Amino acid sequence: MTNIQKDSLFILIKSLSKSEKRQFKLYVGRLGVNTDSKFLSLFNLLEKMNAYDEPTILNSNIVKKQQLSNLKAHLYKQILVSLRLNPIHHNSRFQIREQLDFATILYHKGLYKQSLKLLDKAKSLAFESQENMMANEIVEFEKIIESQYITRSVQSRSDQLVAEASLLNDKNILTSQLSNLSIQLYNTILRSGYVRNDDEYRKITQYFFERLPKYDITELNFREKLWIYKAHLWYSILVQDFISSFKYSQKWVELFHNNPKMIAQNPVFYLKGNQYLLESLYFLKYKTKFKATLKRLEEEVARDTFPKNDNVKVLVFMCLHQHRLNFCFLDGIFDKGLEFVPQILKGLKEYSHQIDDHHVMVFYYKIACIYFGLGDFKNCIAYLKKIIENKKLTMREDLMCFARVLSLVAHYEAGMDYHLDVQLRSTFKFLIKMNELQNVQREMIRFLRSLGSLYPSELKDAFKKLYKEFKKYENDPYEKRAFLYLDVLSWLESKINNEPISESIRKKSIELNR
Repeated sequence: MTNIQKDSLFILIKSLSKSEKRQFKLYVGRLGVNTDSKFLSLFNLLEKMNAYDEPTILNSNIVKKQQLSNLKAHLYKQILVSLRLNPIHHNSRFQIREQLDFATILYHKGLYKQSLKLLDKAKSLAFESQENMMANEIVEFEKIIESQYITRSVQSRSDQLVAEASLLNDKNILTSQLSNLSIQLYNTILRSGYVRNDDEYRKITQYFFERLPKYDITELNFREKLWIYKAHLWYSILVQDFISSFKYSQKWVELFHNNPKMIAQNPVFYLKGNQYLLESLYFLKYKTKFKATLKRLEEEVARDTFPKNDNVKVLVFMCLHQHRLNFCFLDGIFDKGLEFVPQILKGLKEYSHQIDDHHVMVFYYKIACIYFGLGDFKNCIAYLKKIIENKKLTMREDLMCFARVLSLVAHYEAGMDYHLDVQLRSTFKFLIKMNELQNVQREMIRFLRSLGSLYPSELKDAFKKLYKEFKKYENDPYEKRAFLYLDVLSWLESKINNEPISESIRKKSIELNR
């Protein structure tokens, strides 16, 4: 049996809405000869299946095994053609491409003047939407036609096209440089997380400023500013300068609010900007600003004008639920966070084909933290186990490392310390292997290892000693990230004051927001 995750056709069919399925059947039925076609029969069969089952398909006598691959490819293409006709998938880029396609058809028919009219219309839309790559493609096409279709204004037209091509070329080079820099920084974040020492800081800083092109912000358009803010944001996150990451993520989001039409045209970038703005506010513990930003985002995505395609739905789900949990962490309201867990698990199942393993594991870690805050250590351990035992993760090494450390603490709290020594050694080796062993982690492992030799009467003093040691690292530029993943200081305060960890967090939250 073929793995459901690997069959692209089956996944595509299952992603279709009722209206899209209805449209596909109407599209196929526009020609009477298609009514009994094999590809429509295959579509109807796959639509009813809960899981992809090739033997069932072959036993249906719709198609022979040797022809199945070609029939599936044909059906896949027909579905995409049908979706392309659906107005819900139309946007400015689609309209530009459509006009470009029509102009190409007219050009091949030798109708140059009509082709140029459509290209001019498409170019105006491309400039208005700041789609410089597509505008450049249109200008290059115009130059080809102008070289074959002689007009009285050929001199002025050639000068205009050369000027447009030169301007677009400069803009596209700048955009390409910025997007290259941004994607490399983003890849570094995913692969290894934040910088861990002075040497890494110097390397990243040198890498960033050597590749950051010169620019005058006042001369940049919407998209160019967006790439500038992205590059600076990811650099700020890498070096753990959360004030700076707040600054550039806020610029990113306000850029959209100052250009509201761009929200509908670029909903993914809008959501990503809010994602990083909320993350920065969370790291800085600006609870009031965090709450206001989250509310504003919830209101924006609920508007009728906000796009509702499948990709956007997934991103909205991930962004809102991740930060609803983060607000619970900021406020110490773990019971409220628990209310979101069923919704999150339902969403992870519903969007399983669209959410990658790394984002799923981030949700598992946050759910584990909710259970830890509630004192439900067995459920906490169960979700951390999903991360620790996941062999597919090749990125977010920092997440894997802190999952192991939190698991150690949860095992201790749950009284499941009979194999603690084995886990301690395993975690210690893993952190060394990943080059992730920091002072905070080292001290935590040393402390947990010493617990077996302490008398109950000595525990509170041991917690106080560890708390004093950790306070030294709270604002250390390379050690502080440990406290972003595991609020160990609040945990120690709860042990010292003999109160739930949620109460310790709530007290600090009130103190910070006075």
